[in-house]
Amino acid sequence: MAGRGCIVTYWIDTHCHLDAPEFGAEVAAVRARAALNQVGHCVVPAVEVANFDAVRALAHQFGDSYALGIHPLYVANATDGDLATLDAALTRHRDDPRLVAVGEIGMDLFVPELTCSPLRERQAWFYREQLKLAGRHGLPVILHVRRSVDVLLRSLRELAPPAGWHGIAHAFNGSAQQAQAFIGLGFKLGFGGAVTYERALQLRRLAAELPLEALVLETDAPDIPPHWLYVTAEQRAAGMARRPNEPGELPRIGAVVAALRGMSEEALALATSRNAVVALPKLAGLGI
Repeated sequence: MAGRGCIVTYWIDTHCHLDAPEFGAEVAAVRARAALNQVGHCVVPAVEVANFDAVRALAHQFGDSYALGIHPLYVANATDGDLATLDAALTRHRDDPRLVAVGEIGMDLFVPELTCSPLRERQAWFYREQLKLAGRHGLPVILHVRRSVDVLLRSLRELAPPAGWHGIAHAFNGSAQQAQAFIGLGFKLGFGGAVTYERALQLRRLAAELPLEALVLETDAPDIPPHWLYVTAEQRAAGMARRPNEPGELPRIGAVVAALRGMSEEALALATSRNAVVALPKLAGLGI
């Protein structure tokens, strides 16, 4: 990350859905803009078996990495056989250096229909079965933790592999106590566009006060836009379209976090990139 006496800012977007339909035929341009903004690597998680091949192909096309898993928002349409498909894919690609995690997995207790039977229980079952697969294949996990932190932590403790966990609590927005619980289990905490909103007081406090070694950065592109991309309901009604979030926005998000911590953007980029390699150890084999 350094050359000729100058610091080169090198950011890692630890959560970016490059296969999303919002990008479509423009995905190469999106990734090129990110590279111009010194985003040197993106981690592309799957959300269902139907996009396993797509995320793998994109990771290889752009020199990035990927994760395979079944997202809680897709559990309603998933079959029990999808878990066998995931197991087979993890086995088939075990020697692929760009396969770095099982994810995006977890539970979502924000969407109303997912908080009630039978989908709440089905989410929990898919989550636990995928944790078991991650342990069996020796891979970290990338967790979806929306209003589900305590439930997820319980299963992580119950199913911890002998060597412990590695991974990322994506889009973390819990309490300081919950943050410490994840950190204690070996996880890094993902911060993205939500931290750019001044009203997000607790999240900004966590970004400022948590140990630096606990943080990684992400965009969740095309979702979770930073405040400068946010379009209100009134603006949408007036015909203003929302521009998708992109990995190229990561340095600007990082600048917000750096300012909250009173440190340089270069130092934050270096630290969070190192933290990403700790969370997802196979990144080290990619020369990151």
